[in-house]
Amino acid sequence: MRALCDSVLDLLVPRWCVGCDLPGVDLCDGCRRGLGRPRAVTRRPVAVAAPVYALAEYAGATRSAVLAFKERARRGLAVPLGRALAEGIGGPHRPAGAPPRLGRDEPWWLVPAPSRPAAVRRRGGSHVLRLAEVAAAGLRAGGLAVGVADGLRLGPGARDSVGLPPAERLANLAGRVVVRPRRLPPRGAEVVVLDDVVTSGATAAQSVRSLLDAGLRVRAVVVLAVAGGGSARLAGTGGTARGDYLT
Repeated sequence: MRALCDSVLDLLVPRWCVGCDLPGVDLCDGCRRGLGRPRAVTRRPVAVAAPVYALAEYAGATRSAVLAFKERARRGLAVPLGRALAEGIGGPHRPAGAPPRLGRDEPWWLVPAPSRPAAVRRRGGSHVLRLAEVAAAGLRAGGLAVGVADGLRLGPGARDSVGLPPAERLANLAGRVVVRPRRLPPRGAEVVVLDDVVTSGATAAQSVRSLLDAGLRVRAVVVLAVAGGGSARLAGTGGTARGDYLT
């Protein structure tokens, strides 16, 4: 039945891979493979009080997928992108230094990084929350005890950080990533912060700090991609990560 519904939907609203234009899918298997095992993000201009990992550089099909999902209402991309995050967090073939395996008994929590309220309204909701929900479902299907806690928000005064240098990006967010106490996991719970792209590390740094101050244990920040506007790079790559998209 699901296959039939998908076929009818494709006739009414045709889909194509955002990476290579293959018809019938949002992101084909070939382009999806660009989102690989998590690697450490090094040389971040802004220090983060937790290890940061990315699945890819912000380039090629990954860049196209993130932009289409976030800015062009291709909401079906939440599934392949969220599943990629789930595999990166809890997959069996993670490299040394990747996020620790999630527990099967004691619950873990995925906390989406916040966006500006105006951006959330324009997109019809938090795109990172959608990714977290898909990722959590995938991890639970693998027998892991994982929840989603939309416990962070951006307070008033945070402006669009596109084009800002790292120091100004950090100042722009200082004190403005605040917790939603009623949406937080229990005090002492272990969490992984999720985001789409990291550039300078300012959003990650402020998110981690707010969660730590609330009594949570942040084990890692995991993102889809790292962009090179802040000279961050992926471990094992020869140069800075490419891209002009700023988080």
